[in-house]
Amino acid sequence: MFYWVVKAVLAPILRVLFRPWAQGAEYVPRTGPAILASNHLSFSDHFFAPLPLPRKVVFLAKSEYFTGRGIKGLFSKAFFSGVGQIPVDRSGGEASERALATGLRVLASGQLLGIYPEGTRTPDGRLFRGKTGVARLALEARVPVIPCAMIGGFEFQPPGRITPHFKIRPGVKFGKPLDFSRYYGLEGDGLVLRAVTDEIIYEIMKLSGQEYVDEYAAQHKAKKHAEKRAHKHDAAAKGGSGRVEGAVAEGAVGEGAALPEGAALAGDTSAGGAEDSAADPPGSRTAEAVSSPEFVNGSALTGAEGTDAGIGSALTGAEGTNAGVAGIQASGSTSDAASTSADADRADPESDETPAAAKASDASSAG
Repeated sequence: MFYWVVKAVLAPILRVLFRPWAQGAEYVPRTGPAILASNHLSFSDHFFAPLPLPRKVVFLAKSEYFTGRGIKGLFSKAFFSGVGQIPVDRSGGEASERALATGLRVLASGQLLGIYPEGTRTPDGRLFRGKTGVARLALEARVPVIPCAMIGGFEFQPPGRITPHFKIRPGVKFGKPLDFSRYYGLEGDGLVLRAVTDEIIYEIMKLSGQEYVDEYAAQHKAKKHAEKRAHKHDAAAKGGSGRVEGAVAEGAVGEGAALPEGAALAGDTSAGGAEDSAADPPGSRTAEAVSSPEFVNGSALTGAEGTDAGIGSALTGAEGTNAGVAGIQASGSTSDAASTSADADRADPESDETPAAAKASDASSAG
């Protein structure tokens, strides 16, 4: 009941503010179980996909919408529960099986089930590889699949943006129902599940006009996140060595003075830190951390958390370098005074041994 109240209140407001448009709504059956398989561009998809349909759409929503704390968490839980969203755990394994079982119950009750085959929102507006959960649902429940394409949603509300762009008109296209009765009874065949999923994604691609990427969106996000963290680590390491070199050039470190532990001159291959850097360049552990995901029942298991842990440990070494630089700068005046009274010709900075930079430990955790 609350679903229709919310829709009756929101529909006129959304139509006036954003002027959404729709095509092919007649392809969605008015009664009976069916799967609405859509691309996922933004949070607003939950509102604009069901808007032109005269029947209720039940989406499998991520459990985070129902577990928030405080007033915001209570409001989120009440809203998504009221509009018929069902929380699912996307951690994979047994959680994926429970999500599939929930979807089968929705279809068994004769309802229209909304699902995003990509598993998550697109990170860059492109269409990513679909997970086979949608195929299992279609074959086990023996229901048609209606391809659905959200249009303009990524520009309307890009990732991380709360307020939408009012100049963008979001739209939705519905395609003709896909019949997979030829595969009934073969839901345990992995090749069949992949073929059905790819056919669904292909129809969505034709409707949306998106560029297709043969990679899981979750895996792509994890790799990009790891690369970003690796670049930050690399920049921090270069910045630290650059400050040490500048301090030596400006006389902050007197001739013949030993560098504090953890600091190495840029290009000094005799230092242990430089050797470690050459043997283990920034980002090498990142490439190992982002391994090819294993898919358990259509759920991607990525190593993003382990990657973050490894990079976080690597950053400890960069922080140690910065701390060493701070010590050099703080003792600059003392070194200058000492070098002024000493005979500069007797000092040979190249003969001083520079303590090796401490190598960061490679922490890892299960993804």
